[in-house]
This record gives sequence, C-alpha cells and structure tokens, in this order.
Amino acid sequence: VFAGTIHIYTICRHLMVRGQSAKVLEYLLWASICMESSIPLLSVHYLTWRATLYTAVSQCYFDCQAGIHGEIFARRGLIKIDELKKLEDISSSLEDTEREKIFREATLKMSVMIFKRAVYESRRKSNSFRRESKVNPRKAVNLSWPRTTTERLLVAMFDGAAAQFLAILEALSDRSRNLLPPHPPVPEEIEIRDVTSELFSAGLEILSGNSLKKQKQNIFVITAGENGVSGDAAVKFVKLAFSYEEWNVFYSSFKFVGNFLQAQDDPTWKKAEIELKLLTLMQPIVFPGKFERSFSISDDDNSKECSTPQGSETTQTIRSECCSESLKPGDPFHDLRILATTVFSCVSTSEQVIPGFEIFLLDVSLNL
Repeated sequence: VFAGTIHIYTICRHLMVRGQSAKVLEYLLWASICMESSIPLLSVHYLTWRATLYTAVSQCYFDCQAGIHGEIFARRGLIKIDELKKLEDISSSLEDTEREKIFREATLKMSVMIFKRAVYESRRKSNSFRRESKVNPRKAVNLSWPRTTTERLLVAMFDGAAAQFLAILEALSDRSRNLLPPHPPVPEEIEIRDVTSELFSAGLEILSGNSLKKQKQNIFVITAGENGVSGDAAVKFVKLAFSYEEWNVFYSSFKFVGNFLQAQDDPTWKKAEIELKLLTLMQPIVFPGKFERSFSISDDDNSKECSTPQGSETTQTIRSECCSESLKPGDPFHDLRILATTVFSCVSTSEQVIPGFEIFLLDVSLNL
C-alpha cells in the first residue's frame, strides 16, 4: 500500500504542475484513505508521508477553485494528526525530539493550507473590521510587528519567519495566475485587495529582516520555528509582486534579492537573476501607463502634481547594464529595443542550458 501511494503521488504531482489537478484529485484522495485504512501505516513513522498526501489533496481543491473543500480537508488532516499525537502522548512518557519534529512538520503543512483560505475569508466575514483601521504603508514602517490583521493571524498560526514567509507565498500563489502574460487581473474586491497588500507588506518585512539561504525550502521540508528565508522562496515572492502589480514591494524586494543572487555562482541562481532583470525591463511594456507614481511638491502657496517612474533608479541601472546602445528616452520603441537586445544577449551568450529558462525566454519574446 505504501509503495503504491508513492507511485500515485509521483505521477499526480507531475500532472498537477501541468494544470491537471481535477483529473488527479480522486487518485490522491484514494491514496490518503488507503494510508488511513492500514493500521501499520497510521504510526508516527509514516506521518510525514501521510501529511504530504493530505497537502496534495488540499492543493488540488484549491487548484480546482474549490478552496472551501481544500480548507475542510486540511482541517480534517489536522484532526487526524492531533488524534495520533494524543495516542502517542498516552503510550509514551519519554520526550522524543525526532517525534516532536515530525508532528510539528505535519501540523505546519496543514496549517499552511488552512491559512491559504482563512486569511481571505476571515476578512470577508468580519463585520467588526472597518476600512478606517487599514494601516497606511508609509506609517507601517514605524509600527512594531505584528502591524495588521493579516500579520496578527500569521503570528498566531506560525512560529518562525520561515514558516510565516512560506504561508504568505501559499496564500498568494494561484495556479490560474500567469506571470507572462500577466493574467488574470488583480482582484477588484476591496477586502481581497487589502489582504493581498498586507500579505506582500508582511512578506517584505520578513524578507528584509532575515538572511537568505542557498538551499531550497518548501512546505514539505521546513519545520516550525526556523528563521531565515530560502533564496528560491524569495525569488518567487518577487515574481508574485510583479504579477499582482505591487510595484513598491517588487522593487524593494528586488534590490534585496538581487544582491543575494549576484553573489551566487550556481547557474540556477544566475538564471533567477536574469529573469528578475527581464521582468524589470518588461514592466513598462506589459503594464503601459501603470509604472508611474505621483507625488506632490509644495512651494509656499503653490502645489503641483509630478510623476516619476516607479523604481526608476533600479530600472535605469539594469538598462545600463543590459544595453550599451545610446537610445533616446523619447523613442516610442525605447523599452522594446532594450528588452530585445537583452533577450538576444541572453540567448547568444548562454553557455549552459538551464531547464525551464528557454520557456521563460519564449514568454518574454512573445511580448515583444
């Protein structure tokens, strides 16, 4: 039974990545029930794998736009884990560090899936929440953590910056959302937009206050209480900020993550660095007219509105690095030429084929 569930999960995971979650849901659900039907497989030794299957089922529900069922199944899994923990506490009076780690990891997986929907639904259902209580982003930097309703929920559910950051990534991740071309549009519902902004604000706070790690981390291996953020998770966060049009977060996190990527020699990190630079160059092309921010200048009794390209300093730096040609800013094809030159440089100078990079370059090229 155990070996069979491994084969089922391996096949289903590949199909989930390709957008076939609806077709594999019943197989993963069946594999989970099979694990519960075998008494030997209900032991702590197999709990990590059982929690992984629970997480996959819950993720399938979310992919199928049935978030309520994903949360219900995750809560069911949390109950099963708690039942096993109570039995273990009764049968064994000894403290086992490894056993406690297994329970924390399994609980974390379920908690992330619960948070994925609860963070939005709690705001929708809350009648006591008032629009006036929304924290101004400019004032938020002077407040102590947790600053918002979303951050308080994060602190209540997760222990450690790493777990909190991964919960944020899962809450923002949506398989129906494309990076290039950006789709679907940013949600119009006010409550959802507020939660999304608070999630990005919390993620940026965690990202700027913790060191980045080279090893990759995800909800299948991380344990509660850890600090530090994996470089892979940080790169994903920057890309999510781009797709949600959170430009302040995008440029702020890009500077922090970019410094980390530049110090790495591994081709995978170099690929991530190039991808983020290309996204920066693509912003005025993919989101025309949306990359300027306005501000007011007061001069005694006169005040006037001005605008400046958001993240212009970062953008100009990348442009100077990627393109040595003298292009006039007034040229309507200015941004396109710089992007095309950069893409051509990436293709012609690449000495090693990195899996997945050619797909990203193709998506970029289709937007030219």
